[in-house]
Amino acid sequence: MKRTLILAIGLAGALAATAAMAQSKPDKESQSFIKTAIQANYAEIDVGKLAQEKGTTQAVKDYGKMLVEDHTANNEKAKAVAQKLDVSPPSGASTMEKATYLKLKVLSGKSFDSAFAKAMVSDHQADIKEFQKQAGKSDAAASYAKDTLPALQKHLSEAQSLQQQTTGSK
Repeated sequence: MKRTLILAIGLAGALAATAAMAQSKPDKESQSFIKTAIQANYAEIDVGKLAQEKGTTQAVKDYGKMLVEDHTANNEKAKAVAQKLDVSPPSGASTMEKATYLKLKVLSGKSFDSAFAKAMVSDHQADIKEFQKQAGKSDAAASYAKDTLPALQKHLSEAQSLQQQTTGSK
């Protein structure tokens, strides 16, 4: 009886140690998510600055300013989460996001405004989907995703309004 009790206690201790080790290892998906989120923030900042420079309407310029402000703040939060998840934060946008920036950069006038609005709708729809998926987890990246979702949803709503203003479609 004592031997069974000792084995049970030992087994329980081993299981608790294994569970603690599993919790301390950052989730690869969360690490990937936070890297991508940081890159996306950099992309939004870059495109927001471009909109402030090239936008022909005050609405486009104001939206660009909002992107710069909100995504700069979000990036600071994301970098803090990256440290918690043992991730080296990227220093800029991804290659794909840079391609979007370059496509917009060569446009001007109303063409820029409508392409910018369309890109912001598409981009924020994709971001929201990824952030909602991450928000279902229970780690630092999930908390960041939950906290950031309202801003992304606001950006999407305003981008849809901007798209309607610049192209007449939603």
